[in-house]
Amino acid sequence: MAKTTGLGWTTLSVDSSAPTLTDIKNDVTAFDFATPRGVQDVTGADKAAYERLLLLADFSINLNGVFNTASSHTVFKDVATTDVVRTTSLGVASQTLSAECVYTDYAVSRAASGELTWSAPGVLANGTAPAWS
Repeated sequence: MAKTTGLGWTTLSVDSSAPTLTDIKNDVTAFDFATPRGVQDVTGADKAAYERLLLLADFSINLNGVFNTASSHTVFKDVATTDVVRTTSLGVASQTLSAECVYTDYAVSRAASGELTWSAPGVLANGTAPAWS
């Protein structure tokens, strides 16, 4: 795969509680995600360096965006009142990563300058490790 920038994301979609997969990439101004693995230390007393085993896979995402009642707000407005697993899809440079997530907050902030923004953190929900395709 060739080197690329973080510009031009082709997919950034999240299910609403309906569920309706909604493209929110135009509202998202910044985000980060991680696909960490647990690690078990299995180093024996006979070793001079660590031995480790990989354990469970995980996924987390933090989305930040501009308040938009026609798009992203429709997706996240009921995070506090519904227990919904939401498909989250990311795509860039012909690579796609999808995960089933629960979003744990939908925080809206009004800055002194008048900006109205939001943030929404999500974590893996269904026990299936996300994989790039």
